[in-house]
Amino acid sequence: MFNDRSLFDLTKALVSIDSVTGREGACAEFLSNHLSQKGFQVELQPVSPGRSNVLALWGTPEVVLSTHMDTVPPFMPAGEDAEFIYGRGACDAKGIVASQVTAAERLVEEGVVDFGLLFLVGEEEMSDGAQAANRMALGVKYIVNGEPTENKLVIGAKGILRVDIRTRGRMAHSAYPELGESAIEKLLDVLNDLRRMPLPSDPILGETTVNIGVISGGRAANVIPDEARAQVLYRTVDGSADLRSRIEAVLNGRCEYQFVRDTPALHLEEMEGFDTTVVAFTTDLPTLTRWGRRVLLGPGSVSLAHTDHERVRKADLVQAVQLYCRLVRELKSRTD
Repeated sequence: MFNDRSLFDLTKALVSIDSVTGREGACAEFLSNHLSQKGFQVELQPVSPGRSNVLALWGTPEVVLSTHMDTVPPFMPAGEDAEFIYGRGACDAKGIVASQVTAAERLVEEGVVDFGLLFLVGEEEMSDGAQAANRMALGVKYIVNGEPTENKLVIGAKGILRVDIRTRGRMAHSAYPELGESAIEKLLDVLNDLRRMPLPSDPILGETTVNIGVISGGRAANVIPDEARAQVLYRTVDGSADLRSRIEAVLNGRCEYQFVRDTPALHLEEMEGFDTTVVAFTTDLPTLTRWGRRVLLGPGSVSLAHTDHERVRKADLVQAVQLYCRLVRELKSRTD
């Protein structure tokens, strides 16, 4: 028999494990032990030294509930009051892990079979856990991914295109700028042209957006800079080929550049009876191409993720358990 207190305690236990990306080992071990004790067939999928995905099966799965174990830094242990559970990962995505585990336990108690759980490392950086899982796919019909969507079914999610830029100049004494060549001024000109570039839009996903997230360069205030760098991230709404061509037209011949991440936008499964939304963030789902048709839903608000006041409402965790149970039942019953 299950109660809400066990759900909240599991959430707090998970939040209190430091699993900042690269340090997920202890969290994977905790979940592996917990699910093995509940009777699941558990497999650890190695990703890199000390880091493994957790795959837990109940029968031959047709539907898999999945999310990620890693968090952004810094680690913050769990706290609780009457309404919320606090701490790093409370909504992104330890509370989701706890809701999915609790849903799985309830489904077992109800006699439901042939489903599974997949908990991944590395989502907050390069989705290396999802890449490893995709090489070991089971051929399931559906994967239900969890991210903080306020328990709404996501029908569209933006993608990511990141380009890293490097400009070069020539050092000189700043009192004699004519003897040098400023790499920073070159970089600023390039970035300004990227900001003015028209960007694609989509009737469901909205506008492509751009963020100049990192700028670095120079040696001292009295030295003409010989090198400068920037990292630029686009939240994309369609295929990236056209956008990449536009970016290259701005950059070619003016700097060195490299596209370091290209994750496509997604249009996702719709189901009757669920509140729906569109999100601007990306997930592991674009990488999990061999895990069946893709569904995205989870408790918590993305506006609280990655903040110093991250938290998740307890009532939303309880509702998520009900929604995950419903999704597994309904998706298993589909014949399409």
